[in-house]
Amino acid sequence: MSLTGSDLLTKVKELGEVSKSDLVRACGYVSTKEGGGERLNFTAFYEALLEAKGVSLGTTGIAGIGKGGRKLSYVATVQGNGNLLIGKAYTALLDLEAGEEFEIKLGRKQIKLIPAGADDEDN
Repeated sequence: MSLTGSDLLTKVKELGEVSKSDLVRACGYVSTKEGGGERLNFTAFYEALLEAKGVSLGTTGIAGIGKGGRKLSYVATVQGNGNLLIGKAYTALLDLEAGEEFEIKLGRKQIKLIPAGADDEDN
């Protein structure tokens, strides 16, 4: 059973400095693949963690608060040099740290960032 709310926050604090895979596994965000292998559900874990911290990822697009109390728009704009900047407020919401790596998956009008070494649960 996957932990949620205060139980999830308590478990995350209790586990301390463990790998992200171990954290997701210990909080119950694991499913079984068709071949019997384990699939770690990182997206579901991070969504539950954000919700437990009081950040709603509803359809309004204004959930979360950025630096200086501004509401996050969840909209990114390609810069003049071609870079797409996500921003510190968003990475902080997911407790991401400098140096973490992600696989970039391109879809028909979407970009997915998947933690390196994790399975894309939508496959």
